[in-house]
Amino acid sequence: MLLILFRVLAAVPLPILHGIGRISGLLVYAIPGKYRRRLQTNAKQAGYPNPAFARQAAAQTGAMIMELPKVWLRNQQCLDKVVTDDNAVVEAALGEGRGILYLTPHLGCFEITARYLTRHGRITVMYRPPRQAFLAPVMESARNTSQLNAVPANRQGVREFVRALKRGEAVGMLPDQVPGGGDGVWAPFFDKPAYTMTLAGKLAAQTGVAVILTAGERLPQGQGWRIHYMRLPEPLPDSADEQAALINHAMETLIRRCPTQYLWSYNRYKIPKGAPLHRPT
Repeated sequence: MLLILFRVLAAVPLPILHGIGRISGLLVYAIPGKYRRRLQTNAKQAGYPNPAFARQAAAQTGAMIMELPKVWLRNQQCLDKVVTDDNAVVEAALGEGRGILYLTPHLGCFEITARYLTRHGRITVMYRPPRQAFLAPVMESARNTSQLNAVPANRQGVREFVRALKRGEAVGMLPDQVPGGGDGVWAPFFDKPAYTMTLAGKLAAQTGVAVILTAGERLPQGQGWRIHYMRLPEPLPDSADEQAALINHAMETLIRRCPTQYLWSYNRYKIPKGAPLHRPT
């Protein structure tokens, strides 16, 4: 039944889906509670205290959710609506033949980004299974294609990443996903310590690949998406703390290109079980 619903939604024009999503996002935001408080607090921490900004961010979150069925099930139709001015960044990295590690924050439409990247070759992406088990079959069928391979965020997935990078292929992951306790370090994110994964830095150091941050900015009036690329400078720092700080700072720069489209409601500053309690000042 869920797949049928997704297919129906996928047939709806993108401007209408985005419109429904924005209205839904505003309605949810209007209800006082944890979601609204976290969105406001995180946005304010980043320098966006205006209530109008928070409402726009909530509307964009709704648009992000409503566009998923079309992105998942009408792949080529959506890719025809993607533009970018930054392809030279990727082409230069591909020319080096070292493989590429793409880091995609919770910004804009991160599902369209991975699909667009397949135009440059096969890519392996890491994901966490959804909390709602009934969503798993839909997500798995949508995320796996001949050029897009989704692997779980565990040791098996890391091994798949390393093998893909050593073959000179590309991999992609969410760098602002809070890792489990013991798998991260405290690093500043918008001037506040955030428990940050070390996997991205370790992979880059181990395989010597290029690291590129990317995001799919949602264009107005359902026009589609604009892909942004930003390459990290090399060589990367040696320590995990410095690597995490560098990646977080680069994410901040990318987020400020379209700040209302960041997922400010995500619990970025939580303390996972088992994580060290010490936070740098």
